[in-house]
Amino acid sequence: MPENFEPPLFNLRPRDFGKDFVWGVSTAAYQIEGAHDIHDKGVSIWDRFVSKKGNISQGQHGRIACDFYHRYQEDILLMKAMNIPHFRFSLSWTRLLPDGIGNVSEEGIAFYNRVIDFCLEYDITPWVTLYHWDLPHALEKKGGWTNRDILGWFETYVRLCAESFGDRVKHWMILNEPMVFTGAGYFLGVHAPGRKGLKNFLPAVHHAVLCQALGGRVLRDALPDAMIGTTFSCSRISSFTDRTKDIKAAEKADALLNRLFIEPSLGMGYPTESVPVLQKIEKYQKTEDSKDCIFDFDFIGIQNYTREVVRHSYTVPYLHAKIVKASQRNVKITTMDWEVHPPSLYAMIGKFNAYKKIKKIIVTENGAAFEDRLQNGKVTDSERTTYIKAYLEQIHKAQKDGLKVSGYFVWSFTDNFEWAEGYRPRFGLVYVDFDSQKRTVKDSGKWYACFLGSQNGR
Repeated sequence: MPENFEPPLFNLRPRDFGKDFVWGVSTAAYQIEGAHDIHDKGVSIWDRFVSKKGNISQGQHGRIACDFYHRYQEDILLMKAMNIPHFRFSLSWTRLLPDGIGNVSEEGIAFYNRVIDFCLEYDITPWVTLYHWDLPHALEKKGGWTNRDILGWFETYVRLCAESFGDRVKHWMILNEPMVFTGAGYFLGVHAPGRKGLKNFLPAVHHAVLCQALGGRVLRDALPDAMIGTTFSCSRISSFTDRTKDIKAAEKADALLNRLFIEPSLGMGYPTESVPVLQKIEKYQKTEDSKDCIFDFDFIGIQNYTREVVRHSYTVPYLHAKIVKASQRNVKITTMDWEVHPPSLYAMIGKFNAYKKIKKIIVTENGAAFEDRLQNGKVTDSERTTYIKAYLEQIHKAQKDGLKVSGYFVWSFTDNFEWAEGYRPRFGLVYVDFDSQKRTVKDSGKWYACFLGSQNGR
C-alpha cells in the first residue's frame, strides 16, 4: 500500500462478495497511452477528432494523456502496491495495424507484450478490450462502421490480437459500449468521427452488432479456453412523471440505451416494437445476419454510473423522448452532471439477470468524477469513496437477492482524457498532474487499497 491509511467505516469486505469475485480497475488506450505518433503508429479517428476546433473542451487532446506508453511500469507497480489484482485495458488498433489492415507494427506488438508480461510478473491479471472507440482513420475514410467491409477489417484485427497475446491473455472483451460510440459518434456527432444522422447511425449499429458476435467467434476459434465477453453502457431509466406520454418516452429510451445491442446477440432481434424507426435497419441486413448477430458470451460487462430521467418531447425526432438533466432535478450530481443514484446499479444487474441466456455478469465500469484538488500532497475525495461504497452495497444487495454478479472494476485507475470533456472530469483513484505526470493516490484509492488488502489480511 502507498502509505498508512485508515479506511472509513465500511461493513463489507471482499470475502462477503464470494471467493471468486473479481476486483479491478479499468482504463482505455486513447485515454491514457499518449505516444500518439511514436514509431509507426497510425492515426485514429480520435487523433483526427481532437484536432478540429470546438470538438473538445478547451481544445484539449489525448496526444500525451497520462503517458502510459512510457510509464506503464510505474502505473502497474502502483496497482500492485494498491492490492489491485485485475487490470482492464484496451488495445489501440492503429498501434498494431497502422492502416487498419495490412502491415503489422512490430513496435506495437512489442509494447503490449511488455505491458502484459509486466502485469503477469506482478500477479495482475490482464483483461483486454479489443475495441474502445479508436478506429483507424484510414478505415473511417472508407466509411468506418457504416461500411459493411468492417466485418473483414475487424476479423483481421481480432485474429492478430489473438495470435499475438492469446497465450497469456485469458479474459477478453470485444466492444466497449457500442451504444455510445455509435450514438455519440455516428448520430449526434459529439464524439469521433463526428458523423450525424440516422443514415450513419443505423448501419453503424448493425455492423457493430455483427462485429460483436464475429469477434467472439474469432476468439473462440483461436482461443477455445478464453473467457470472452463484451461490455454495455446501461442506466436505469425513470419517467419524469406518471403521465402516459412520459412513461412511453422512458420505455423508448430504455430500448435504445439498454436493449439495442444485447438483445440481437441473444437471438431476440432489435427492439423495434419499442422504437419503430429501428425497422429501417432492414435496409442493411442480409439473409443470415439475424443468426450472425448471435454469440454465446461467457460474461457480459455492464457499465453503470447513474440513472436517466426521461420525459416526452415532440421536438426530439424518432424517439419523442428527452433526458431531463440531473442538474435540473435537485439531486446529488457529479462533475459530469450525472445523478449519484446507487439503486441504478442494482436495477441494471436485475435487468440483465432477466435475460436467461446470460451466463455471468461483471460490472466492468463504475465510478464518479468530482472536483478533486491536490493540496499539500493529498487529494481528499470523500465523495468518491462514499460513491464507491454505496454502489458496492447495491452489488452485495443484488447477490443476497439471488442475482448473479461476479466482479467489479472501478473507472478509472488514473485521471485521464475524458473524450469531449477533456481533462476537467477526474474519475481516477489516482490523481495525475498532467504537466509533470506525477501520480498521487487519492484518499479513495487508499480506501480501495485497504479494502482489497483486507481480503488477505494485509
